[in-house]
Amino acid sequence: MHAPSSSVSRTSVSRSLPDEAATAALGAELGRALEPGMNIYLYGELGSGKTTLVRGLLRGLGYTGKVKSPTYTLVELYEISRLYFYHFDFYRLEHPKDWIDAGLLEHFGGVAICLVEWPQNAQGTLPPADVEVHLALPVAPATGRDALLTAASDAGRRCLSVLRR
Repeated sequence: MHAPSSSVSRTSVSRSLPDEAATAALGAELGRALEPGMNIYLYGELGSGKTTLVRGLLRGLGYTGKVKSPTYTLVELYEISRLYFYHFDFYRLEHPKDWIDAGLLEHFGGVAICLVEWPQNAQGTLPPADVEVHLALPVAPATGRDALLTAASDAGRRCLSVLRR
């Protein structure tokens, strides 16, 4: 796991996402910039595109199987080129420590990449994020979404520097 560095300034990248395809494309671009062991936390209301972004990320890396939201299972595992991606969805957590009680903490801290939807529902119990992705619902249906990606570690900053090019 990449711990946040106190010397890291919080670098951000913002994108306008006019449609679902643009959200998936951002996910693919983010996926190509990730390093093993990173934690990516996704924030946004229901329907803001969190799972679409994860689907785009996995597809961009060559995953061809079904990508589904882990809302009821809490976690879905995807293996791509010997790298594990754990896709968590904490929307239904009743207590912040429920995911730890379910034995899911073991997936953090190694070389796997952890993608977490609704991390605020596990507030205070999750390892630090390397990159936080905030997706905002459109103000009007025709305006699309806005994405703000913020680095919270050295690895996150390296990742976002790739997206800024």
